Amino acid sequence: MAKKILIIDDDPVIVKYLQAVFSDNGYATCSAANAREGLEMVRKEEPDLITLDIEMPGEWGPRFYRKLRQDKVHRGIPVVVISGIDGDHAIKDAVAFVSKPFDPEKIIGIVKNTIG
Repeated sequence: MAKKILIIDDDPVIVKYLQAVFSDNGYATCSAANAREGLEMVRKEEPDLITLDIEMPGEWGPRFYRKLRQDKVHRGIPVVVISGIDGDHAIKDAVAFVSKPFDPEKIIGIVKNTIG
């Protein structure tokens, strides 16, 4: 069974690109365009890892992250922040922080180290 990655980003171009990169490396993907959708997808899809953009319409990434960490069932899902903003913006225990534009090899390396 393929490991599943939830991509949370409001940029459809980035989402498509990440889906292709992950699929090419044997991972299943699902996506959400904002924090609220992201929380719904976490409960519905039970992903093994989440990639999270910081700056999105409505609720920003850090708010999603706080809500995820309050969810007893899903709080342990590793999160990789992929953002155009420098700095970690209060997501201190994210697995990694990758800035856009990113190197797909770097992201796959982080994912493999984190979930296999």
